[in-house]
Amino acid sequence: MATVELTKENFDRTVSENPFVLIDFWAGWCRPCLQFAPVYEKAAQAHPDLVFAKVDTEAQQELAAAFQITSIPTLMIVRDQVAIFAQPGALPEAALTDLIEQARALDMDEVKAKIAESGQGGGPATEQPRPDEAPGTPQS
Repeated sequence: MATVELTKENFDRTVSENPFVLIDFWAGWCRPCLQFAPVYEKAAQAHPDLVFAKVDTEAQQELAAAFQITSIPTLMIVRDQVAIFAQPGALPEAALTDLIEQARALDMDEVKAKIAESGQGGGPATEQPRPDEAPGTPQS
């Protein structure tokens, strides 16, 4: 499957209709992003059963802001509408392959149970806390 370009218009549909989505937040001016792109494309070809998507943070500033992307490239993995991984930095090919295998191996029922236990809710991956609910934000 070719890499999907995500926009605010198709993001929710893509994440809700696909059980495993990798998302690369990037920009055309970002040298590490451009270096990571062929690694990401090769992984997409090696794992045709997964959805590999890209968010151009310049063109989709609202989407990048919703996920509080402050450093690029940032890789996010969403399984069953739950963001299970999000980390900035370009990964080497072996690390990306290992990460994909670890994400595949996760028991999502267990992950969702832990989320429910912690009281953080199990809402869709696109659900973001309001600024006054963000962890570490002092309450007045």
